Amino acid sequence: MNFSPTQGYSPNELFAAPNDASVGKTRSRRPCDSCRRRKSRCEVVDGAPPCVLCRFHRQECTFIEDPQPRKRKAASLNEEEHGSSRSSTQNRKLGRSPGDLPVIRREQPIDNYANLKGPSLLKKTLGLQNHRHSHLIGSTSQYESMLIELADYHHKDEVSVGLAALRKVNALDTAFILTPDEGTRNQDEEIPDLDAIETVVAPHGQALIHLYFRIVHPSFPVLHKKVFLEKYARTHREFSPPLLAAVYILALNWWSYSSDLALLPKPNVPELERLAFKTMNDIIYRPKLSTIQAGLLLLQRPEGDSWALTTQLVGLGQDLGLHLDCTGWRIPSWERGLRKRLAWALFMQDKWGALMHGRPSHLTTTDWAVQPLQEDDFPENAADEDDEDGSTEVEKGRALFCEMIKLTEILSLVLSSFYTLQAEVDAAQHAQEGIRWILERAKPIQLSLRQWYAELPGSLRMENIAMRKLSSTGYLHLGYYAVEITLHRHIIRSLSAVDEPSLRGICRQAAQARLKSAMDFVQALRPEHLQSFWYFASKYCFALIGTYISLLWVTATEKEEADSYKAKLDEYRWTLRLSSKSADFLERAITMLGMSTGVLVRAIPEKPNVDFILNRSHNRIAASNLQVLPDDASKSQSNVYEQSESETHEDPSPGYISPSPSNTTGGDWNSENAWYAGGADMNGLNAFGEQTNLPTPFLQMQELSSLANGFNFQGFSGQGRGREHES
Repeated sequence: MNFSPTQGYSPNELFAAPNDASVGKTRSRRPCDSCRRRKSRCEVVDGAPPCVLCRFHRQECTFIEDPQPRKRKAASLNEEEHGSSRSSTQNRKLGRSPGDLPVIRREQPIDNYANLKGPSLLKKTLGLQNHRHSHLIGSTSQYESMLIELADYHHKDEVSVGLAALRKVNALDTAFILTPDEGTRNQDEEIPDLDAIETVVAPHGQALIHLYFRIVHPSFPVLHKKVFLEKYARTHREFSPPLLAAVYILALNWWSYSSDLALLPKPNVPELERLAFKTMNDIIYRPKLSTIQAGLLLLQRPEGDSWALTTQLVGLGQDLGLHLDCTGWRIPSWERGLRKRLAWALFMQDKWGALMHGRPSHLTTTDWAVQPLQEDDFPENAADEDDEDGSTEVEKGRALFCEMIKLTEILSLVLSSFYTLQAEVDAAQHAQEGIRWILERAKPIQLSLRQWYAELPGSLRMENIAMRKLSSTGYLHLGYYAVEITLHRHIIRSLSAVDEPSLRGICRQAAQARLKSAMDFVQALRPEHLQSFWYFASKYCFALIGTYISLLWVTATEKEEADSYKAKLDEYRWTLRLSSKSADFLERAITMLGMSTGVLVRAIPEKPNVDFILNRSHNRIAASNLQVLPDDASKSQSNVYEQSESETHEDPSPGYISPSPSNTTGGDWNSENAWYAGGADMNGLNAFGEQTNLPTPFLQMQELSSLANGFNFQGFSGQGRGREHES
């Protein structure tokens, strides 16, 4: 019987539990031919073939061949004793006795994929070799790039450099040093660690992998399905330990979506996580593409976000050359596609992590050459889709991944334009221009956002849900609202008494429209959305909406408006609490929101502090020791450091502007011509296809009325319905 790696089957069919009477007893019968060749334990259930391994491999279980004479080296005996000792320790941690142990495979992994017999995707891999790891040779390393470029290997893939090898992957100077894994930190513990991980989930490993590729993989394709299944068909011992553990950990979130698993007790998730992070710390000394895959998957756990791990992965990715254009490299085509998908997944992890933690991004456009993803960079298509209930659509998942990359590129522009230290200095230098300078900088970014949303494929609209299928499009649309809110957040913070009251009013109307759209989106989420895979930043994005409400509350200049936002915050918390019954990760969003607003909103005064609101920006500049002055001016003002506290508090800042509501010389602003829209699409529909009564789509700075003081703000050129206001 032939085994197909893509064929799904029951874990009970593969690994039936041994009878209690036979546990721990010595078998008198001989092993089958396949187990003898593999030198594996031959376990027969119910006393009749086929054995467990032959069932797993879908092959005949025969007893024809004669036994071979035993040849055992002392070293291998020591290795077995060492592994047995580790297994005993592991079993004690799991609270298991030897008689309770599930059966796992014991085949030795392939040492060198180049020596594999028969066809294999792994034979010429660069980043997933089983016995070596690679490091990119940089342009300033001890290896001279001109010498590498001149080198002629006479059509050899690599040349020896001591114990290592140098592999040139293009016609120029892009090359890697391939170093043996042997001798690196804890390398000899990999197989015991893999066995420990497999033991935790046995006999459900195959069923969990099937779950992972049904639900997680389509919208987060950082693995190569056929490569993964090819390796698993041979043995679990071919994987990087944290990668195997991470796949199991994520799949366990959908345990109830497997008819074979739903009624069974779940494996020990905390123990899996302990093993995953323990082994992750080991393998960073021999980085491979599987290291990046493991880290990215561990970060997708509902509670898995870690800026430290993200930072580490960025460094490892650069070590592996993921930031380079691999289009013309002499590596298998499937690996080029995998490298590109991993690179963009790492890019997204860095940017959304920077947003979540308020940290500087590590990846910059000056050192990023990865090309956009193409259709042939994805090995699966609709034909590979699983028809089982609760699966994720493959084609939709691919489109979602690509659109999330485009949205992240816009987020990157928002962060670099408004949330860097240099951006703060630039804003302070233009403080006297008021919000107009900020809006002008926001204009091209908002145009990009508007175009991105208008061009979303119809399959990614929220209302597009296939029957009995999960849909991860929720995290894409939530990310869109998060990017717009992040842009508005800076604008609302920057409003001051320098700005005309009518312009401040328009900006706040825009912010309010964004909030309404985001809250409507959260309220309209369906179980098909909530039960699907959600990107790691989603819990932050849900909490961000609540944080945004608190910003609008604290910056309201009228008590009635402030009270309305206070009520909206309570309403939003209630919405999240109701939705959390359908999605556990929302509990974490509620916790994040409670920590960020629960105590801090108590500092908001009952009566709005108009002086604080409208002069905050100027006071912050004055308190920053005039860092934004030109060099000469800074020197002339150096005595600011020598002022006493009493001097600082006695004299108001010379640039103080009274927050008088009459501080304008212009006429009224037309709210219909505001630079915003209320979350509608190009046809006045929201993300769910429902008609809205809000003015123009998206944020628009189009056609703001001219002020009497002679300032004429030229905003967005706009498209579609936005042009209706030109007349």
